[in-house]
Amino acid sequence: MIGDWPILAADHPELAHIPPALRDAARLRAFAAGDTLFHQGERPKSMYCILAGEVRLLRRSREGGEVILQRSRGGFFAEASLESKAYHCDAEAVAAGRLLAFPVRAFREALEGGAAFRNAWMALLAREVRTLRARCERLSLHGAEARILHAIESEGKAGTLVLAQSRKAWAAELGLTHEALYRALARLQAAGTLALDGARLSLRQPGRRL
Repeated sequence: MIGDWPILAADHPELAHIPPALRDAARLRAFAAGDTLFHQGERPKSMYCILAGEVRLLRRSREGGEVILQRSRGGFFAEASLESKAYHCDAEAVAAGRLLAFPVRAFREALEGGAAFRNAWMALLAREVRTLRARCERLSLHGAEARILHAIESEGKAGTLVLAQSRKAWAAELGLTHEALYRALARLQAAGTLALDGARLSLRQPGRRL
């Protein structure tokens, strides 16, 4: 059982509707950068909620390249594994942190037994669908500049996006090499479209449409 759950839920709203029986089944786990939380092909045993740190879901090509499917710096990830017989990707820690592990069986029972938790879970999945749609739309755009502007407009606030990761890692999410990203940022800055201040990227024309 995890102590001080009200404090934990206050810091992590996605935990607010976890029913008592599922709380009791949860286990707190620390991880280090570089740790693998699960491998593609393994049978899912737990549902994970990130409390601190960063985890990425990825697949590797035969040539050794990486395709990043999801990054999580907080909240649940790999939600689809609840109904899967095997993981379809690897989960690797990018930055050290902590997570909660909920046994899959207990998680399913909680969803079946409580409307509040079930509704909260459905709302979370709906948000994930919207996020994935935006990412698919972005990856379909041609040109590095178009993807950069789309990311700022769809994920930023008032025309400003503050990166919570390195630009190299962001390039991978955009489906670009880091060299292509740097060149595109330089072009956008030179054209007066974008202002760069460390991790902060701001459109000089907020609200422009692609």
